[in-house]
Amino acid sequence: MLDASPLKEPERIPLFSTSDSEGNPVSREMLLGSKYLLFFYPRDNTPGCTAEACGFRDNYNFFQNKNIQIFGISGDSTQSHEKFKRKYDFPFPLLLDENHQIAKSFGVWGKKQFMGRVFEGIHRTSFLINENGIIEKAYLKVKAKTHPTDLVEELNRND
Repeated sequence: MLDASPLKEPERIPLFSTSDSEGNPVSREMLLGSKYLLFFYPRDNTPGCTAEACGFRDNYNFFQNKNIQIFGISGDSTQSHEKFKRKYDFPFPLLLDENHQIAKSFGVWGKKQFMGRVFEGIHRTSFLINENGIIEKAYLKVKAKTHPTDLVEELNRND
């Protein structure tokens, strides 16, 4: 039920500029030269989002060894992100998108349905982005609990 189409490989990611929960600036331009995974998730401290983020935490060394940085991003506030990060000891930054402009530019903001209720929100999606700002792989409709380990398995197969 997305209003827009999510970006796909091999598209260049849109310009974005934000900060992490500690106030450090992060932008597409700053990340050029680095490979990274940007995972969009709906909300801090919800069961699925916690499972997904903890999976990335638990596999963080694997991604570090592959020289892949990890960034989580949602529409939550700085305070919410900091609490979430501290509570679960995430070693990666959580990026701010309170006005949902980044999610919209990546095509992952749109109508959702849960228990008969229709609302707008972030669709759980991840993008593996190369050193030139090009999407190597778009992961659409990921399963929160298994996405991090599925990604580890896929990256190991591709070696």
